[in-house]
Amino acid sequence: MAMKEDFPALPGFYKLLFLHLEPISTISPAILAWVFPGAAWFHHQLIPSSEPVPDISSLDGRTKMAIWQLGNCYLLLGLISSLVFRAIRDALPNDLVAQERIVGASLTALALADVSRIQSIVASYIGLPAELRSDFASWNPMTHGNITFVIFLLSVRLAWFAGIGRKTYYYARSTPYVQDKKSK
Repeated sequence: MAMKEDFPALPGFYKLLFLHLEPISTISPAILAWVFPGAAWFHHQLIPSSEPVPDISSLDGRTKMAIWQLGNCYLLLGLISSLVFRAIRDALPNDLVAQERIVGASLTALALADVSRIQSIVASYIGLPAELRSDFASWNPMTHGNITFVIFLLSVRLAWFAGIGRKTYYYARSTPYVQDKKSK
């Protein structure tokens, strides 16, 4: 007898990525910007550099505020992914269509944010010094997070919508899913 998936709308790799890794990867920058190493470090990491991290006093008030607000945005994205997906899993364990529709709505919002970040990705790429643009090995984790990881996340979200690597209950279906009465 096969073991029932505890979250059919986000099975396997999708569950690992969207329920665990993405929230960690979006909550961590908030902590890094607010607490340690702080706003000056965060600002300095936006473009890879071998220069030492400047003191926080080198940032004007507007820049510090922008970095801290960016930290708030990262925290919000991480909490939404983590808490909303867990609530869907726990509140709707037997309604697979509802699970998938709500997960899909959340992934749509996140995918739209990813697409809007394409402009930021282009800006991040253009903002890099010319010698770093094609030297991916010299990019720091912040640069890879802002460019490489966002492209990866968008690609995986699109794969989820296409039904790749999972059973579909609402999206990517030509006929409606009919849940048998035993599974309810």
